[in-house]
Amino acid sequence: MESEKFVSNLEEHLKSVWQKDVKILNVLHLSGGACQDNYALSLQTKKGDQLEIKEVVLRTDKAASLLSSLSKKDEFQVAELLFKAGVKTPEPILLEESSELIGTPFFLMEKIGGRATGRYITKDSELNHYRKNGMVNDLASNLAKLHGILPESVTNDDLNQKLKFQAKEKYILSCIHELRNSLDQLPEAHPAIELVLNWMESHQPTIDQIVLVHGDFRTGNFMINPNGLQGILDFEFAHWGDRHEDIAWLCMRDWRFGKLNKEVGGFGDRIDFYEAYETESKIKVDPKKVTYWEIMGNIRWAIGSAQQAERHLSGKDKGIELAAIGRRTAEMEWEAMRLIEDLENAI
Repeated sequence: MESEKFVSNLEEHLKSVWQKDVKILNVLHLSGGACQDNYALSLQTKKGDQLEIKEVVLRTDKAASLLSSLSKKDEFQVAELLFKAGVKTPEPILLEESSELIGTPFFLMEKIGGRATGRYITKDSELNHYRKNGMVNDLASNLAKLHGILPESVTNDDLNQKLKFQAKEKYILSCIHELRNSLDQLPEAHPAIELVLNWMESHQPTIDQIVLVHGDFRTGNFMINPNGLQGILDFEFAHWGDRHEDIAWLCMRDWRFGKLNKEVGGFGDRIDFYEAYETESKIKVDPKKVTYWEIMGNIRWAIGSAQQAERHLSGKDKGIELAAIGRRTAEMEWEAMRLIEDLENAI
């Protein structure tokens, strides 16, 4: 990606789009996880005699992204919705749908400060004050703003379709069926997952309202520094769904990075997060629904980690990160069954 051809092609494209001189001063490959590639670009723009340095991030897919992820066009449009709704997220700047420039579609967004790594957010001492005085509130209130985006407020019919709107009475069952289909495509059997799916089918809660769901709202997908939350990232799994999905996903054991006593992302307590969310949204959080979606989330991640490992094992997209993720499947199966046991014992 850092080749001279890449730089020159992108410079010429940006000059054409922005109608001013553009020079790329620096390209830095950032960590993008198993599915995405991110590159920090320092752009020098010139219009007349005025020079300006603009720091942006170029976001694109790796060779094999997950089938359930949105296209770059759809992810860009979701980011625009959130930015306009006042959610703290990097400003989306430019979408390129063609693959001709760099081999795959991409978009540019504002480069923000902070770090997203789990160890930093949950354990680094420079965040001690913010962890105790604001982190939970900031994340809960921004998640509530995100959930304030409703299907009827989105006039882009194509995006609505890509976000997979379904009636709230049918939504949970469709999620279970989707998980069953994904499970059936794996080459090996997972009886524990089958058992949990059967339980979920017979214990479906009601949904109060279909809202925009981030789909991967967890420690690792928001940027933080001692000054506070800098921005929420990564909307490739956004969809229409139940607000409790995102709350549950953040609370999953796997996203606590060893700080198991802090059930909200390894940095906060559920009661504080629920209260902050309710203050912003004016809607009550149902803890039992959160637990149900936490069970669902563990099964989704169990299947997802098995899919990631299969990408490596099949030779389709070899990588040590993909291979390592595969070991999480058994952990998520155990956690889902533990949560069911706790929920049943509490009734």
